[in-house]
Amino acid sequence: MNKLNIVILAAGKGTRMHSNKPKVLHQLAGKPLLQHVINCAKQLDPAKIIVVYGYGGEAVLHAFAHENITWVEQIEQLGTGHAVQQALPHLDENATTLILLGDVPLLSVESCKKLLDKTEELGLLTFIKPDPAGYGRIIRNSEGIVTAIIEHKDATAQQREIKEVNTGIIAAENRHLANWLKRLTNNNAQGEYYLTDIVAMAKLEDETAVREIADDESSSDGWIGLSKKRYTIATEISQDEASVTGVNCKKDLADLERVYQKRYADSLMLAGVTLLDPLRIDVRGELSVGKDVEIDVGCVFEGKVSIADNVKIGAYCVIKDAEIASGTIIAPFTHIDQAKIGNNSRIGPYARIRPGTTLAAETHIGNFVELKNAQVDIGSKINHLSYVGDSTVGKNVNIGAGTITCNYDGANKFRTIIEDDVFVGSDTQLIAPVTVGKGATIAAGSTITRDAPADQLTLCRAKEQKSIVGWKRPVKIKK
Repeated sequence: MNKLNIVILAAGKGTRMHSNKPKVLHQLAGKPLLQHVINCAKQLDPAKIIVVYGYGGEAVLHAFAHENITWVEQIEQLGTGHAVQQALPHLDENATTLILLGDVPLLSVESCKKLLDKTEELGLLTFIKPDPAGYGRIIRNSEGIVTAIIEHKDATAQQREIKEVNTGIIAAENRHLANWLKRLTNNNAQGEYYLTDIVAMAKLEDETAVREIADDESSSDGWIGLSKKRYTIATEISQDEASVTGVNCKKDLADLERVYQKRYADSLMLAGVTLLDPLRIDVRGELSVGKDVEIDVGCVFEGKVSIADNVKIGAYCVIKDAEIASGTIIAPFTHIDQAKIGNNSRIGPYARIRPGTTLAAETHIGNFVELKNAQVDIGSKINHLSYVGDSTVGKNVNIGAGTITCNYDGANKFRTIIEDDVFVGSDTQLIAPVTVGKGATIAAGSTITRDAPADQLTLCRAKEQKSIVGWKRPVKIKK
């Protein structure tokens, strides 16, 4: 096969989305629609990827600044043919171009490969749709050869009965594509330059070549016109409707999201994961799993998440860019973001593990505990209603309920160091920077502003408890 160029059409606003955001930036499974198409394109190993953009151009360019792409602006959106015309100067002369759509996120790499394998001059990816309203119809002659694509608004009543429809995915040899693009007109109901009109051009040229070859064969000198070129219009009929479905409105987006999530859930279960309900899981990134993993309902996984063997995740957890080691139990309603959890730990319920946190093996983080940029060593426990931020916590530390590290003075953040075997009583405030020495005990209700010595009891409380006789609680004034 020739060298491959890929052109992705991504210039439309998406009026039916009712949004100021460019349609291709709306997200499916945590990634913009266009990112899904680019990822598909890269798997085909093209020589170049060209994206034709238009509405919301600056936002689109910014969102994909990390991609090695040739960007071409379509200032006026005058149709699909006009869009590909903008990309024409960037196409390699001796190459085949595959034209993709930026709002078809579940496009199958295998379907594209099959289409390219069949394509000599021109190839179309089609689909049999029971209700084809709104789609361009594939017109075939009595021999089953494609002769044209007729857009729905231009189709006759008889043509609208045709179930085979155009997906918009087209492959063409560049030397022919360039010729066809230059001859496009906008003489149609929409007043647009339809890319699909190249099919009728190819068929007309094919029929002309047939006549000329026949004339040459009947000539007296026997010379056959070898320069006459027969065109082959190949088709690959997709069997997967979702893979060729475009997003035109928020309902389309939601429908394809569920298709994607169900397929991901199926792949997890085939890999051995126990899902309590495969219809209630959302993976918005990459989720890698070990053996005997169990995931309860309503969990969301974002970014890159790694889950080792024998991990159990309770209902309605949100886990993003995290590593969870073997044997750990994550109780319901826990949020983990950019953190590492050691093996055989217990987290939650209602815990929040924020970026920069690393928990060693056999740690316990309980209900309504928040950690941020904290390193907690083996066997330590923070079980109730505490905040530990910018802290280093040693081995076998117990932090009582209601304890907080006061790490921020309004301008700068400071670190708290709690060494091994420390016991911190409930309702303690540790004012950073401060170090609690190995084996120290902090009495409940203390506010610690200086380093606490190792193996000693440190406390800081009011000297005496008072009760005021005759004190009256304020009452609400009636209006």
